[in-house]
Amino acid sequence: MKGLSEKETKVIAELEFDEKQYFTREDIRHHFENEAALRNTIHRLLAKKRIISLNRSKYYLISIKAKTGKWADDPFILADEIFNGKDYYIGGWSAANYWRLTDQVPMKIEVYSTKRQGTRKLLNTTFIFRRIRPKRLGYAMTQQRNGHGFRILNKEETTKWMKSRN
Repeated sequence: MKGLSEKETKVIAELEFDEKQYFTREDIRHHFENEAALRNTIHRLLAKKRIISLNRSKYYLISIKAKTGKWADDPFILADEIFNGKDYYIGGWSAANYWRLTDQVPMKIEVYSTKRQGTRKLLNTTFIFRRIRPKRLGYAMTQQRNGHGFRILNKEETTKWMKSRN
């Protein structure tokens, strides 16, 4: 990994001290005189793989403890942060495993959303985004893990999904 400048070190140290793995530009704006300096630092941190872009406004901080730049986090919380907590739910085998309807631990996390589709690998987790109609969001419920909420397909609908797989 490439070395960090004094400003980059200051930003990362503050985020780690405040235990903010997920952050926005607004969280670090006070370190910079202007928007260009902020954009430039974020671009350099992305290039040095010290942060990962989750969406247009949110980033994930790779801890200084990660010597090789490899780090992992709970994929359900990561999905919630990608969508800023709305218009999505976790479904498929991930939901089935969560509700203990199967012992199979999924290799990929299926996330159903009104906006995204495709596949993306973040923090050693592969996310499969599937597009759904907005009315399907009503089948989701909020659960907690490690003090953080996430949306997941309810147990009844997950059971129906499992039966349709046979």
